[in-house]
Amino acid sequence: MGSYIAAINEAMGHRIANIPNVVVYGENIDNGSYMSGLTRNWEAPAGGRIINVGDCEATHCGVGFGLMLSGVSSILVAKQLDFVLLGIEQLVSTYQNVRSHRDLNTLGSFSIVAAICDQGYQGPQSSFNALGDICSMARVPGYTLTNSQDTEVVLRNQLNAPGFRIICLSQRLYPTEFLEFELVYASADCSVLQYFDGDDVTIACFNCAIPEGDILRQRLLDRGLRASLFSVNQVYPTDWSRIEGSVARTGKLVVFDDSKSINLLAHTMMSALRQDHP
Repeated sequence: MGSYIAAINEAMGHRIANIPNVVVYGENIDNGSYMSGLTRNWEAPAGGRIINVGDCEATHCGVGFGLMLSGVSSILVAKQLDFVLLGIEQLVSTYQNVRSHRDLNTLGSFSIVAAICDQGYQGPQSSFNALGDICSMARVPGYTLTNSQDTEVVLRNQLNAPGFRIICLSQRLYPTEFLEFELVYASADCSVLQYFDGDDVTIACFNCAIPEGDILRQRLLDRGLRASLFSVNQVYPTDWSRIEGSVARTGKLVVFDDSKSINLLAHTMMSALRQDHP
């Protein structure tokens, strides 16, 4: 399938071209590096627009919520997750005010798409890898695109769904080969996805750690052990029943989480599972 970034670029471009009247905007999204290739060759559908905007992330977020209130689907493309912090007041307060007074199903859609800087320290504004912290603070869902199946499922069900969410890419995966799995299970809210089913070990991957989880799965398979492989998104509250059923069967749980945070959804899952499976 080619590289991770090329596959995500194609998948998102195809989806955007089929969202009526969508507004896609961000800083330099249709010139220069095209967000390191993410937005290259994107075309808006009839009635839609692709717009370059200046450096003012708080305003960008406010515009997205305004379009959402007007029934319009919009996608803000941010170069990296660090810059989303500059609009946190809008995510926490503006969106809280909106959903306190309006039925989200009657609104348009607002999605922020951003890259996670997960290659280590890259500068004072290029090292934030804690999507879960933003999601917890604002009480909004967050999704990471890590392979062929979660990309297809999340973009189809969430990219232009009513309301607001954050969708993130892994910067360290940009040049790597795009992982292709067969989907065993996906929860209705896209919080939990399962790619393999085995009776010996349960592997749960959070944030952008699915490549490492799959390496372990393959090494176990080489030794005659079959693992169930899951990825988990930042959606609250999370239904752990699928993973719990696997853990009850295997009796062994391995957790991968590459977030740079002490507030991990993985800890919440382990605490919940320990109550019934000490």
